[in-house]
Amino acid sequence: MQTQQPLSGLARRLVKDGIFSAEVARDAIEKARAAQVPFISHIIDERLVSPHRAATAASDEFGLPLFDLSCVNASSVPQGLVSDQLINKHHAIPLAKKENRIFVALSDPTNIQALDEFKFHTGITTEGVIVEEDKLRAFIDSFMDNQGSMLDDLSDSDLDNLEVDDGTQQKEEEQTSEDAAKDAPIVRFVNKILLDCIKRGASDIHFEPYEKAYRIRSRIDGILQEIARPPNNLSSRLSARLKVMSQMDISEKRMPQDGRIKMKISKNRAIDFRVNTLPTLWGEKIVLRILDPSSAKMGVDALGFDPQQKELYMGTLHKPQGMILVTGPTGSGKTVSLYTGLNILNTEERNISTAEDPVEINLEGINQVHVNAKVGLTFAEALRSFLRQDPDVVMVGEIRDLETAEIGIKAAQTGHMVLSTLHTNSAPETLTRLRNMGVPSFNIATSVSLIIAQRLARRLCESCKVPSNIPKTALIEEGFSEEQISNLQLFEASSEGCPKCNKGYKGRVGIYEMLPMSQEIAEVIMNNGNSLDIIRVAKTQGFRTLRQTGLDKVAEGITSLEEMNRVIKI
Repeated sequence: MQTQQPLSGLARRLVKDGIFSAEVARDAIEKARAAQVPFISHIIDERLVSPHRAATAASDEFGLPLFDLSCVNASSVPQGLVSDQLINKHHAIPLAKKENRIFVALSDPTNIQALDEFKFHTGITTEGVIVEEDKLRAFIDSFMDNQGSMLDDLSDSDLDNLEVDDGTQQKEEEQTSEDAAKDAPIVRFVNKILLDCIKRGASDIHFEPYEKAYRIRSRIDGILQEIARPPNNLSSRLSARLKVMSQMDISEKRMPQDGRIKMKISKNRAIDFRVNTLPTLWGEKIVLRILDPSSAKMGVDALGFDPQQKELYMGTLHKPQGMILVTGPTGSGKTVSLYTGLNILNTEERNISTAEDPVEINLEGINQVHVNAKVGLTFAEALRSFLRQDPDVVMVGEIRDLETAEIGIKAAQTGHMVLSTLHTNSAPETLTRLRNMGVPSFNIATSVSLIIAQRLARRLCESCKVPSNIPKTALIEEGFSEEQISNLQLFEASSEGCPKCNKGYKGRVGIYEMLPMSQEIAEVIMNNGNSLDIIRVAKTQGFRTLRQTGLDKVAEGITSLEEMNRVIKI
């Protein structure tokens, strides 16, 4: 009989104090290790112990001072010591700097790497202080919000002088003072539009010329809305300014162009914009995609998985080989789901490479390749090269053709974890889509481990959502069961919204359906079954469709029935 390893550290202390049994502690350790989260975070999330009791035990066990974060305002945290990315990565934050040392607040006393990295980046000795986990989460959120609110304090002169890496400094110095004066209002106006959209959490900005008008719209929570109508005669000047910022050819107005803007907001924060121009009947339409790494909360808990979906995703990620496919329309959050998985797998022991079109968010420690079909660097070519570079994990932005699919499946069959996306409406349809592309049924059945179909729905604003009264017959037609309806309270968006939201909604939540590959489903594929055959078998194994999981989000009051029907039309 195998002897159990003795408990150590915080787990031993909590068992000794009678908080829970040794069996519960060992089970929590295993689950925390599988989910790649700190032990202390896991036991608090599972409500095995209160945050205050855990912090007290950690302080006593490791001999570190216990500090009450409620005594400190997030705005008093020293600015510029470390990046927001480092704070989020280690879930720790510098509280104060005194002489030649900084004091770092953390809830996990075993996180020695956080103190080492903070010391490396600052060149200053670090000392850890223990704080309560729930207060630390709220404190870091408040600090990040405060970083964003710094944009509100920018003056007109700041708008004129925002640092933009456009490679044109020398050209701008050669401009006459008269030209500079003419451009100053345009510079200020464009910078203000960009900053306003960042503050409001927009994902895209559209600059659109028409015959008698000029319109600027932003996409917030997946919905476009007009934000400005500058004079039509400014069309060419606005286009020229955006093209200068994007390092495009100003004189080329007949062909589409692609570019990128890097705008430095503060010492430790820069925002990237992906820019595309399109010649239209009345001028160039320009669309900017905002790529803000600090806004991409790439924690698995932020995705919106239910507990069963989270367990399935994490379990598949940590398999030594296989393929995870994420499917859904453009703008459904596929990239964030993939980046979240990569972030979890991003450790010193793994070699991770990605081929993307384009690279949206830079992830430190991951080798990211921007595919360029014009020079022959396609997804297939990049993937073929990855396999010669001893990879552990490979991510392909999208499987578009048979060649890419075959190389990806070969990689999944030869000891690699492969992540990619496809454009299909549901998880079962993805399997038949691969077969229609020409991938043999046997290869699909033996390589694909998990398929995730997803949509993004707007979250109801917690401050102003109102109860909705929908007839019982209508709820049954929507898919709710008789048992659910008996004690069901649904909510809808307030007609006018509130200062905290956007017409009754704030933020978005993922809605998912997950289809793991089982022996029964593999047999359906091998027998050339269609998506309906796959669904029929999958439902006997607990498979839940997008609509069913969407109704769960409605029943929980997270989103409205109207919004769920908007994003899920199947």
